[in-house]
This record gives sequence, structure tokens and C-alpha cells, in this order.
Amino acid sequence: MSDLRTRVIAWLGRRYIERKQKKGVDLLSLLPDSTLMPLRRNGLDPVPELAGRRDTEPVASLRLPFGLRAWLVTGYAEAKEVLAATGKFSNDYTNLVGTAGMSAEQNPGGLGFADPPDHTRLRKLLTPEFTMRRLARLTPRIQEIVGDQLDAMAASEGPVDLVQSFAFPIPSLTICELLGVSYEDRADFQRLSTARFDLFAGAGASFGAISESLSYLLDIVKKQRESPGDGLLGMLVKEHGDEISDRELAGLADGVLTGGLETTASMLALGAIALLSDPSTFDLVRDEDEAINGFVEELLRYLTVVQVAFPRFAKEDLDVGGVRVKAGDVVFVSLSGANRDAVLGSEMEDFDPRREPAQHLAFGWGAHRCIGAELARMELRIAYPALVRRFPELRLAVEPGELSYRATSVVYGLDTLPVHVR
Repeated sequence: MSDLRTRVIAWLGRRYIERKQKKGVDLLSLLPDSTLMPLRRNGLDPVPELAGRRDTEPVASLRLPFGLRAWLVTGYAEAKEVLAATGKFSNDYTNLVGTAGMSAEQNPGGLGFADPPDHTRLRKLLTPEFTMRRLARLTPRIQEIVGDQLDAMAASEGPVDLVQSFAFPIPSLTICELLGVSYEDRADFQRLSTARFDLFAGAGASFGAISESLSYLLDIVKKQRESPGDGLLGMLVKEHGDEISDRELAGLADGVLTGGLETTASMLALGAIALLSDPSTFDLVRDEDEAINGFVEELLRYLTVVQVAFPRFAKEDLDVGGVRVKAGDVVFVSLSGANRDAVLGSEMEDFDPRREPAQHLAFGWGAHRCIGAELARMELRIAYPALVRRFPELRLAVEPGELSYRATSVVYGLDTLPVHVR
């Protein structure tokens, strides 16, 4: 690994930790505790109240400030119904303008906060870059990135922080490869990406980061306009030119980065805890190549690190699971609740790496399903086996009860994971 890459990765890791510890405008005090329940967990598991809500009231009223009428959907069938109903619900960012101080200038763009026809047009432009055939070119590079991180961990003295040394650098460098971001731009590019999903904790800092991020991304896009590379941004410029504006390109880049960085980093860290918690699962991933795909799918379902989908605003009066939702109401879909619904099978609250893969909602559903799902799967399928095969004596450097998980975050995870590699 070059000295430059080593310095960039170390800097990114420090910024990642600093960001998590940074104080912001805390909106938690404005929200009833019952409203935050879908974001709370005990270790890897949602709090029991979430399952209780799903079993008794899969579509339930949710108390929110700012005069919003809101609903929480926890049932699997009801969740799919909402996520698939693009014509009946709006994801458009303008629905949030004026709420909690959010302004039109802070619109991140991209796919997550867009409705048809803009969403349809942008996704059509982006989809070819995320086919398995196109993504396959990244496999050797992902393997190299993983190998480099394992080499660095092996050279470390004492405990290693698996978040900073493994879970965070792998998706961050992979996405930079995908987008075609030059090495000299990567540190700043990543710094601006990690504050986007914590919409409640430190929300003032999060919203402020949106404007800064988009301004910086526009500069990256302008460089690609002048000299298109072989990455996603360069390909979009070469193939579509003026069909897509600089602002739209920046929004797409921002969505790819924020959608694939913290989510995959959290998966890698929390998945490592699942491996270290059960020796039989550790051995399975180490020894059985044919079991990796099933292990990853079950882990995606079980962890569901993106706990709640982007908010949906009802465009008309309609029924969801027998409950009347009025036009203008906001609907939150609990992906972590839906993915443990008994309709998917027996004992869905448990992790079973040999379970037949379920049609989970970890990547969402319908038109807004995560476009980078296959890239995330590639990273996980490469990283987990490489980790346990390189370090067969891997173990926690602290007691499990000492691990500090995020108390309330749309993307669930933890900030440090000390381990011994030998």
C-alpha cells in the first residue's frame, strides 16, 4: 500500500470517529421516546417493543413534532405495499422543506429524494453502471483493497479497531473506484459523506454537511466534464453529455457515496460481531465457500442496518393495512421490523446462517430499491471470508457488554470495534 493511501485511510478513519463524537443540534429532545423506538436496539437486535408493535398494530400512529401526521409501518406485507406504491407516495425532498429548518438549498438530489419522472430518468441513466456484468470489473480491485487492509491489520501491534482498519476503508475505497475519484480528491470526498443518515442526532451538523458536500461534488463533476475518466461519473458524462446536468451528476454521486459507505461499513462491523459471537458460524464462513451467499443474505436480513426507509408522503387518501392514511401524512417504514416478520418463516428473530434466503427488505423494495445492492453484496462476500481465513484466532479485545452501539441512528452501527487478530 502506498504511503499516500495509508495516510488517506488513516485520515478518513480519524474523521469518521471525530464526526461520530461531534456535537450538533440535538432534535432528540423534541421527539417522544415512543417515536424513537424503531431506531433503538439491544446489541444486534431491535428492542422487543418493535416486534410487539408489529404483532398488534403493523400500521400505527406515530407522534412527531412540527405538526406532521405520521405512521409507522412494521409489518412485512404492509411495508412492501408502501414501498412499491410509487404513484401513491412521494419521496420528493420538497415535502421536507420548512421542517426542522431544512431548506431547498439542502436538497441532496439523487434518487432517494426524487419522484417520477425525474427519478425514472435518472435511474435509467444509472442502472447500466450497476449491472453484475459492469460491476464484475471491480472484483479484483475489491479483493486488493481487502487484502491491503488485512496486511495493515496483521502489521499492527496490539488490538486493532476493526471499524477504522477494515469496515470503513473497504467501502470508501471501493466507491471511489466506482465513481472514478482521483486519489488526491478522496480524503475530502469521503469527509463530506458520513453525516447524512443521522437525521436526528446532531441534525444541524448533518443538514449543514449537505450543502458543503454538494458544493464540493460539483467541483469533482466539473473535472470529469473537462476530462472524463473510466469511472461512473466519467462514463455518464461520455455517454449522456448534456442529457444530465452537473447538479444531477453531483446528486447521483452523493447518493451512491452516502448510500453505500456507512451502510456497508456498518454491515462489515456488525457482521464481524455475529461471526465472533458464534464459533460455528465463524467456521462455516471460513471453511465452506458454498455457504457464503446464504450467510450474507441472512446477515442482511437479520441486521438490516438501514433501520427505517426514506420517509414517504401520501399523495392521496388511501388505506394501508386497513388503516386510513390521509393525503399529506408521512409514512415511515421500519425495515428492521418488517424483516423479522413471522410471515417470512419461523424464528425470524434469530440468526441462522443456513436459513434459505428470504425475500428481505434490507435494500428496500420497488422503484426506490437500493441501486447499489449488488455492489454491497460483492464487498460482503469478499470481505468476510478473507477476514476469518487470514485471522482464524480473531477475537474481541473487550467484553461484549463494553461495545458502544449508536443509541439512535437511521443507519445502525458502532464507532469502534477493538479486536485481537492473533
